[in-house]
Amino acid sequence: MSEPLAKIYQQLLEEIGEDPQREGLLKTPQRAAKAFQFLTQGYEQDLNNLINGAVFETEYDDMIIVREIEFYSLCEHHLLPFFGQAHIAYIPDGKILGLSKFARVTDMFARRLQVQERLTTQIADAIQEILNPKGVAVVLEAKHLCMMARGVEKQNSNMVTSHVLGAFRTDSMTRTECMNLLKKGSTR
Repeated sequence: MSEPLAKIYQQLLEEIGEDPQREGLLKTPQRAAKAFQFLTQGYEQDLNNLINGAVFETEYDDMIIVREIEFYSLCEHHLLPFFGQAHIAYIPDGKILGLSKFARVTDMFARRLQVQERLTTQIADAIQEILNPKGVAVVLEAKHLCMMARGVEKQNSNMVTSHVLGAFRTDSMTRTECMNLLKKGSTR
């Protein structure tokens, strides 16, 4: 836990008119600092260390989709959470990635101050860098507390972003097949 960050949270409590010495708030600055460090741990992670050699040779060359990877991030404009699901598709070109690494890559970029559009692109670019596949497609669906809990207060709004590379960008039939497969097993 960062002591300077805890002091900032203590000052924040004072600024809003709270008493940091009140029983329920005595350890809040330390807990909040620890939580914020967890929520932003992606800055300390490195893609190559994260993958840790989990790239495997394969002859399989059909589309692979990992769907409904939950993620949690912080809006860089309001420091409020946004959360949802990531769907990642790729067409291998001789290499596949260990299944859990898709969730780890998603979390690495989500655990930073973000906008959903950049998060979507970062995930796709990372998969492209790791595997150099024939194509990558990433779709994120998220709810943003900066829109739900303040401002316009719209509880049922969802934001959907996508980023496609390679065959998913150049071949409309491949892109359509991917998007249809994403819809089929969806629990939405």
